[in-house]
Amino acid sequence: MYLVVGLGNPGVKYLKNLHNLGFMAVELVAEKEGVEFNKKGFKGLYGEKNINGEKVIFLKPQTFMNLSGESVAEISSFYKIPPEKIIVVYDDLDIPIGSLRIRAGGSAGTHNGMRNIVEKLGRQDFPRVRIGTKPEGEYNIVDYVLSDIKKDDEPRFKISVQKAVLAIEQFIGGGKIEDVMQKYNG
Repeated sequence: MYLVVGLGNPGVKYLKNLHNLGFMAVELVAEKEGVEFNKKGFKGLYGEKNINGEKVIFLKPQTFMNLSGESVAEISSFYKIPPEKIIVVYDDLDIPIGSLRIRAGGSAGTHNGMRNIVEKLGRQDFPRVRIGTKPEGEYNIVDYVLSDIKKDDEPRFKISVQKAVLAIEQFIGGGKIEDVMQKYNG
């Protein structure tokens, strides 16, 4: 069983924010697989489907970004999903716009949503797909991540989200994390 988690903030106000790139990627892969987020529970919206003989749950926590770990910990505990099959997709200010970085584990870095997930799971050995959002020049972190994607940057973000979807599909299709990393990092 896999759990694919997209991080973001609920509500129309945040729909096109940089901080919602995780939601965007998970929504796109779920749509491609014919999955709707039609279930409420575990402090989130989720949908599920058997893909290649494995149950896959797609989750969008509704706790707001900084408390995402509450939702992830509840659903992964309930379904007894091992950490290596929990894939978290999110925006990352440490990676340039247009780039993707996939890791098998590691620290949460500067991302508060990931910090909360690591804290609530009590571990950091789960895969993550990080979508780059690092802007050029000076910026206020909170204002920037809660801003909508700029029209000029849309093409680069669209490509990043599409690459994230392909990486997730390869991973839940049985691909080894090392192969997914080799193909999509950069």
